[in-house]
Amino acid sequence: MSRYGALAAAGVTMLLWASAFIVIRAVGTHYSPGALALGRMLAGTVALSAVALVIRPKLPRGRPLLLVTAYGALWFGLYTVLVNASEQHVDAGTAALIVNVGPILIAVLAGLYLGEGFPRSLLAGLAVAFVGVAVIAVATSTGRHDFVGVLFALGAAALYAVGVLLQKQALGSVGAFSATWLGCLCGAVVCLPFAPGLVREAASAPASASLGVLYLGVFPTAIAFGTWAYALKRTTAGRLSSSSYLVPGIAVLLSWLALGEAPTWLALAGGALCLAGVAVTRLGSGRPAPRAQLEKLR
Repeated sequence: MSRYGALAAAGVTMLLWASAFIVIRAVGTHYSPGALALGRMLAGTVALSAVALVIRPKLPRGRPLLLVTAYGALWFGLYTVLVNASEQHVDAGTAALIVNVGPILIAVLAGLYLGEGFPRSLLAGLAVAFVGVAVIAVATSTGRHDFVGVLFALGAAALYAVGVLLQKQALGSVGAFSATWLGCLCGAVVCLPFAPGLVREAASAPASASLGVLYLGVFPTAIAFGTWAYALKRTTAGRLSSSSYLVPGIAVLLSWLALGEAPTWLALAGGALCLAGVAVTRLGSGRPAPRAQLEKLR
């Protein structure tokens, strides 16, 4: 049952993360990358703190707390800033292609350091899904390929990979809610230097843009990172991260529905490849984790 719960949680995460691309595009003209990241983290922290007052989760200490602090700063905080910044320089398709180097890095690092190994189905599925993302990137590219934007996106991919690996280790003794709540709080703290810009931009931004920032904080952050942590606690980092290849395909469909941007046949073909690749990575995913891996996470 937990396997299906993890799949459902991963599905919620991918849907909400895909919606973030649409909202970021809509509010990016009113909020700078740092201010947008801070606003998003603050909104997520407030929402999660309200829940924490009710459920009173157990707080981690020692090494688990250090791991939470590290991935909160790197993934929740700096990663979000870099993704926002990259889309100021390159189009969404290019950004999605570069950031999705992350799952490949995660699979390699998890195989080496977490003992997850290199299952053939995982490697084959990653290859197919990455080709799908490349096809979507070609289909949605606007020709903007600024070198600075590429560097921002590569940095985001690296932080994504490191953040997932740190979180996977922390989840060996930290609950999914605490992992999300404290990670979001650390991300907000890291982004505090952008507070003056957030105050200034919020004063001039239209209400719709500010509501978009709140949406990013509550749904793609508080809820989506929570369901991600729930799923990651119950599966391997390599297989779960491969699910993020669904995000570009879902984003294309949401853009069609919400913004009226009809996808090309090439983009739809890329989305189909992403689905096929993720399906391939799931082959044999029901096998129990190796004992060596479980020992490392204790």
